[in-house]
Amino acid sequence: MDFKQLRAFLTVADTGNVTRAAELLNLVQPAVSRQLRLLEEDIGTALFERERHGMVLTAAGKALLVYARRAMLELDRARAEIGGAAEGISGLVTVGLLPSTCDLLSGPLVSAVAKTYPGIRMRIAMGYAGTLQQWLETGEIDLALLYGVERSPNIVARPLLDEDLWVVGAPSAKLNPRKPVSLASLAGQPMVLPSGPHGIRTLVDHACAVSNVKLTVTAETNAMSIQKCLVIGGHGLTVLPPIAFADELARERVTAAPLRNPKITRTIVLALPANRAVGPHVQRTVDLLVQCAKDAVMRGDWLQARWVAP
Repeated sequence: MDFKQLRAFLTVADTGNVTRAAELLNLVQPAVSRQLRLLEEDIGTALFERERHGMVLTAAGKALLVYARRAMLELDRARAEIGGAAEGISGLVTVGLLPSTCDLLSGPLVSAVAKTYPGIRMRIAMGYAGTLQQWLETGEIDLALLYGVERSPNIVARPLLDEDLWVVGAPSAKLNPRKPVSLASLAGQPMVLPSGPHGIRTLVDHACAVSNVKLTVTAETNAMSIQKCLVIGGHGLTVLPPIAFADELARERVTAAPLRNPKITRTIVLALPANRAVGPHVQRTVDLLVQCAKDAVMRGDWLQARWVAP
């Protein structure tokens, strides 16, 4: 097994087509097929099922896919770090951001890194907290902004800011930022909520259990874009931090109000791996990310957020 075989395997897995993979790899099709054959011989089992409409991963192929991606990522990290060592701080850094924070922070962070440490290559990975935590533990990302972090010996987390959750609805809901809404008043109304075990869903379910409130959940989704689309379409109310719908609120596509009795708050934390070393290029990126987050809070761009870090 070598990296050429793994790269061919990953490209075919991503495209589902040997011909398209060959084009992306700048190889002839027989060369890609040969790399796959050698890899399968080395592994001792088929990695793809050759079907009429393309290449489909077998169970063994799906298992190898996780390890192959990790191996190629580590190689890319090594190349970036070693290749630019003579120029100072350098390397590949993969940052995990929540969907609600990605638009706010990704641009300022990339600009700050490019200006301060041009030798650092940036990758931004977006995912929900549970997914980001898993990626952090397995080494697929180097750092992340999370909330609702389960205690793990593999992660070190420090709080950065608190933000309250609000009730969000279509304009017809006529929610008012100056008129808080109680959790009990949501009972019986159609709700659009994240699928469990999404962190916000866990917070809402816990508050309902403590307050003895039963919500009518008409739709669940693991995609925030769908969640907001359903709310805008009038399919129900939802519960989100204000930063998640700042653009929609500014354009009056939604209305919103603070949630009270009880107030539900989430804490955003900076999470780093405890099971591996954090290189200087990662630490410099951490410093810039924290500063970008703090600046957004102090400017008021991070709606209803309170900075709690020193």
